[in-house]
Amino acid sequence: MDWGTDLWDQCDIIEKHTQSGLELVEKYVKFVKERTEIEQNYAKQLRNLSKKYNQKRSSKDEPECRFSSYQAFLDILTEMNDYAGQRELIAENLMMNICIDLTKYLQELKQERKTYLMEAKKAQQSLESTYKQLDSSKKRFEREWREAERAAQYAEKTDQDINATKADVEKAKQQAHMRAHIAEECKNDYAAQLQKYNKEQNQFYFNDMPLIFNKLQDLDERRVRKLAQGYILFSDTEKHVMPIIGKCLEGITKAGTNVNEKNDSVIVIEQNKSGFERPGDLEFEDYSQGINRASSDSSLGTPKGPMDLLGKNKSKNFWLFSKRSKLSSPMLAPFSTPPAPSPNGPPSPKFGRDPLSYCLKEINKTVKPRISSFRTLRRSKFTPERTMPAVTEDFAHLPPEQRRKRLQQKLDEICKELQKEVDQSEALGKMKDVYEKNPQMGDPASLASQINQTSQNIERLRGEQSKYETWLAEAGGRGDALRYKAHSFNNNGANDVHSPDGAYSDESTPDPSQAIYAEFDDDFEDEELAAPIGKCTAMYNFPGASEGTIAMQEGEVLAVVEEDKGDGWTRVRRSNGDEGYIPTSYVTITLNK
Repeated sequence: MDWGTDLWDQCDIIEKHTQSGLELVEKYVKFVKERTEIEQNYAKQLRNLSKKYNQKRSSKDEPECRFSSYQAFLDILTEMNDYAGQRELIAENLMMNICIDLTKYLQELKQERKTYLMEAKKAQQSLESTYKQLDSSKKRFEREWREAERAAQYAEKTDQDINATKADVEKAKQQAHMRAHIAEECKNDYAAQLQKYNKEQNQFYFNDMPLIFNKLQDLDERRVRKLAQGYILFSDTEKHVMPIIGKCLEGITKAGTNVNEKNDSVIVIEQNKSGFERPGDLEFEDYSQGINRASSDSSLGTPKGPMDLLGKNKSKNFWLFSKRSKLSSPMLAPFSTPPAPSPNGPPSPKFGRDPLSYCLKEINKTVKPRISSFRTLRRSKFTPERTMPAVTEDFAHLPPEQRRKRLQQKLDEICKELQKEVDQSEALGKMKDVYEKNPQMGDPASLASQINQTSQNIERLRGEQSKYETWLAEAGGRGDALRYKAHSFNNNGANDVHSPDGAYSDESTPDPSQAIYAEFDDDFEDEELAAPIGKCTAMYNFPGASEGTIAMQEGEVLAVVEEDKGDGWTRVRRSNGDEGYIPTSYVTITLNK
């Protein structure tokens, strides 16, 4: 079935139908363009959303960046940004493969349709022109035939008229004969025009117009087929990016499964652990015996209660021994007798007592077979408004544990920079040797300034390295016995080494006590080699990235050397002798009975 055969008389309908089809293509192109704009706006909003919540900050400024939940959120933002990129790709493909392609094809169809309609119009005009000629010859034949009949009747009437002369009769006959001849010519012309018109009409309805209608039918079918392909592309464009979108969604799911709440809790402890000991019990102060008020059992210079932190000592920095228990030692007992009371009240911890007896008394009260008992602790200032203490170069404003980490971090940075300068110095030295052996390559003197500057940088960095190593040694390290240096005393009996703010420091110890400290150090060294007190099995993997820690794998069995003392860490030892700390919550511990 084709239009040329079945719709030979529906030219207007065919013209209207093809126009409607082209308008449908235009409508679909407009629809896809609006969909493209929606995709682009959606992608833009997703990118802006990801950018809004993905503010780039360094880990120093944002400690929470180490949390797995925070990292998972950043991964989600990254995946959403990639997802937005896929939406942009969908919009781009829709625009290129559908909108632009269909628009171009639509213009071609319009031009082709216009050509066919022009051909049809031209054929119809030709047929109409032939019909007009036929009608004109027909009317002329009709008119001339009537004139010939009238001329014949007039000649016959004249011939019968007795009054008419012979000349009149002859003239009338000649006129009638001429009119009959003209009428015969018009008849022949009319017949010829009729035959011509019938031929053209047959050509018009059986050849020309069916051919044009069939071409329009083919055009319309191609238009429908192209539009159908556009419909399919509308779906396939999104299907092609679905695997990547699926990977983005899988990435979001993976980010959620990578969240480790146990590890986050360990990180909170690492970032915020102060290293201070819990306050000890207060001793009974028997005023009836006339004895000076006893020092707190907590530590030297430690406030007697929580309120003292906000009370009388709130405007003063002080140094203290960390303490959890007391040891009674017969050899230290003679030194632990308190001095006589001062008439002006309790003596100053720094100047009011004999330095040797005072220090030995505090050692007798505070020393324990624990390395952490000798860690230098420093409390921050407390004010009614709880203002932050001033930041110092040695990070003394931080709690001990945080101070040690910051010092170690700073020391690592200095070592890296120092190594860089050393490498540069070696390179300059080699370059200088090359210049000296081959002067044409360069002047060795031109490197003098750089070598001098590098040397100065190395000396400066080594000085800073030594300084931070000293501070780090003062701060102490996990599982390392802290050695104390001997210091001299001035004429007033006061220790000449103080903390940066003038407070008493437990690093400064009288010379007579060095043997006692050495004895304690020997005890601690023996304790490090003590037999394990149990075993533990790892429930999770632990990287052991921090200083003093040890890595472990899930299911690994380790020997327990030291129990958790309340800080969330347990000291363990491998079979090869490696020791370190691990999170207590990461293992199941079985102690020896």
